[in-house]
Amino acid sequence: MMNNNRILIFGALIGAVTGLVAAMMLQRRAENAGTEITLSTGEGIQLGMMILGLIRAVAGLADREDNK
Repeated sequence: MMNNNRILIFGALIGAVTGLVAAMMLQRRAENAGTEITLSTGEGIQLGMMILGLIRAVAGLADREDNK
């Protein structure tokens, strides 16, 4: 049980740091271009689908470990 908690905390920290870095990069790009940060509906859907694909890939790693 303790190992599961560590995995959840570690995953949450990685997700938070990754999200923070992505937001900083988006903000820096907008500042360099002299524009405001905008995200269209299509871009939001595309981003969401890519994130879901990443989550599925990570979940697939656990399945692959179980088969060994």
